[in-house]
Amino acid sequence: MPKRQRQQQLAKVIDDNPFVTDEELMRTFQVSIQTIRLDRLELGIPELRERIKMMAEKSYDQVRSLPLHEVIGDVIDLQLDKSGISMFEIAAEHVFSRTKIARGHHVFSQANSLAVAVINDPVALTASADIRFIRSIKLGEKCIAKAYVRSLSRGKAKVEVFTYVNDELVFQGNFLIYHSKKELRGEGGSAHANSD
Repeated sequence: MPKRQRQQQLAKVIDDNPFVTDEELMRTFQVSIQTIRLDRLELGIPELRERIKMMAEKSYDQVRSLPLHEVIGDVIDLQLDKSGISMFEIAAEHVFSRTKIARGHHVFSQANSLAVAVINDPVALTASADIRFIRSIKLGEKCIAKAYVRSLSRGKAKVEVFTYVNDELVFQGNFLIYHSKKELRGEGGSAHANSD
């Protein structure tokens, strides 16, 4: 493939998936890692870490419910009381040494902390979680968690989180989050928690 054509396709792939690594691009385009790096340099596209940092700086509200460093993974996008996205790469300390499969609590922690972070309240705590691990996640895989606030009422929020590796769903969770807001929807809110 001619260089110009490859660079156009490379720019499109990165635009479609900013989380793509140089190694993945190398396999996609069947060229060396140096060629990918040179292409990116010529196109003015920063490396993955820089892209994540830039996305995080320009595109989200400030987390209110917990310190940012307590959110598991890198927060990429956050719209309080609406939605959020985080990226978490499975490293050696997150896997079982023999199988190189991620320990479930790390995957859960990413989803749970994002579900709490998306709530626009200084006090937000997980009351319950209905979770499903769809497939094992391996060393080196990048988990992209997407949280959606499905309902928000006085003192309670329902948040659904989907975690993907590439485009494959690997984890799903429904979280009931208690928060301290009293002013939402007036007085008379329902006291019982629905479990969907």
